[in-house]
Amino acid sequence: MATLIRSKLSNKLSNAATTVSNKSQAKVSGMFARMGFQAATDEEGLGFAACDDLDYDHRQGMQMDILTTDEMGGEGSGEALDGDSHYQRDGTGPPNSASKDGDLVNELTEAKPKITAWEAGWNVTNAIQGMFVLGLPYAILHGGYLGLFLIIFAAVVCCYTGKILIACLYEEDEDGQLVRVRDSYVDIANACCAPRFPSLGGHVVNVAQIIELVMTCILYVVVSGNLMYNSFPNMPISQKSWAIIATIALLPCAFLRSLKAVSKFSLLCTMAHFVINVLVIAYCLSRARDWAWDKVKFYIDVKKFPISIGIIVFSYTSQIFLPSLEGNMQKPSEFHCMMNWTHIAACILKGLFALVAYLTWADATKEVITDNLPSTIRAVVNIFLVAKALLSYPLPFFAAVEVLEKSFFQDGGRAIFPDCYRGDGRIKPWGLTLRCILVVFTLLMAVFVPHFALLMGLTGSLTGAGLCFLLPSLFHLRLLWRKLLWHQVFFDVAIFVIGGICSISGFIHSMEGLVEAFRYNIQE
Repeated sequence: MATLIRSKLSNKLSNAATTVSNKSQAKVSGMFARMGFQAATDEEGLGFAACDDLDYDHRQGMQMDILTTDEMGGEGSGEALDGDSHYQRDGTGPPNSASKDGDLVNELTEAKPKITAWEAGWNVTNAIQGMFVLGLPYAILHGGYLGLFLIIFAAVVCCYTGKILIACLYEEDEDGQLVRVRDSYVDIANACCAPRFPSLGGHVVNVAQIIELVMTCILYVVVSGNLMYNSFPNMPISQKSWAIIATIALLPCAFLRSLKAVSKFSLLCTMAHFVINVLVIAYCLSRARDWAWDKVKFYIDVKKFPISIGIIVFSYTSQIFLPSLEGNMQKPSEFHCMMNWTHIAACILKGLFALVAYLTWADATKEVITDNLPSTIRAVVNIFLVAKALLSYPLPFFAAVEVLEKSFFQDGGRAIFPDCYRGDGRIKPWGLTLRCILVVFTLLMAVFVPHFALLMGLTGSLTGAGLCFLLPSLFHLRLLWRKLLWHQVFFDVAIFVIGGICSISGFIHSMEGLVEAFRYNIQE
């Protein structure tokens, strides 16, 4: 009897010690993750701790079950079963409170802030109502009323594909309930390519994401040089020189470890851009008597209109971060409503802005519409836009660096190159050099191809159409085709075909324009 009691006490003490140790490891893991020393999040650290507890229980063998049953009158086995049932990757089991670390999991999970539908809508609005709206009047120049129709059509399609992309994150469990089994665009792509090529889809999405982010950085440098050159035409500084000056100001981005310092300015930049759009529209309305309605026709410029398609599509790109946004919403059920009103608002504002600006300047419309403003207003507006562009550059740059480092330098044993960081978290010199090379690359592209519309059209045709049109519809058909209605299948196929045609035609015409521009700059 004494031996049995000692065995019970020993097992209980050992269990308690292991639980405390695992909780401590989880806290330390979360702390280091927040400091940037590893990729695990708080939830992942807690999950690992819970898994360790369960594995420990299993390693105790039947002896623990027998002892618990003897002590609790047979109730212990039921508790053990409940504790095991919640350990599922899809999270379909009982709530976290059923586990031994339930209180800790609930405490930290509740502490993690969730965003409301309005906050999620604000993020989407920032993505699809950015400064690249300045290129939309140029798209109307080469498309007329068809360009306006495309602004509406792109809004409808991007709203729909954003919804079906989120639908691909969920699957039904045995009870018919939808369960979120995937977390990102990459997870969806990998699921579509499994089991033969389990990581191919993720690589394709990562490459498209890197291209889009780097091209966005290039566009910020191009627009900065363009705006400064047109703001001070009398100064003996060329557009290329202004681009170089802007890049010098952006070199500190290579030292970024987080975006806390930059993110503080994001709201001010967005508000400033909103004010600038209002000023442009107000100026255009002041010249309403001179609007050239006869210039807006049902015609297209066959050579340049495909580029306009890319410009319009690129202005709506937000799909790449929608899975993360939906996963952080307090009420994910409000996601569809949020997508509807954000894209309706974007469609109305973009259509009005593009039409009003084009009616004001007609055939004289330039690639960046603020270049058409009178010199007295242009300088002030353009300086604000340059400040916004320079403060916006670190966001896509930092995101591109993270994707590159995760794909090629931090993928465990599968990484192609060694880690960029030392054991203490500091970046290695060659890692810093690679970041500087990326900044210089954006400068070289901006110098040799200083054409905002061409670059924007190329990016929209290549990655924008792929991430917003082609891949979501393809993934939706691949993962959920058995549950789709006939009209959903029709929509997905139609979007895939139309997106493919627009992407190919826009890419070909954009590349032709870029090659000509590159040759011209080389000859100079």
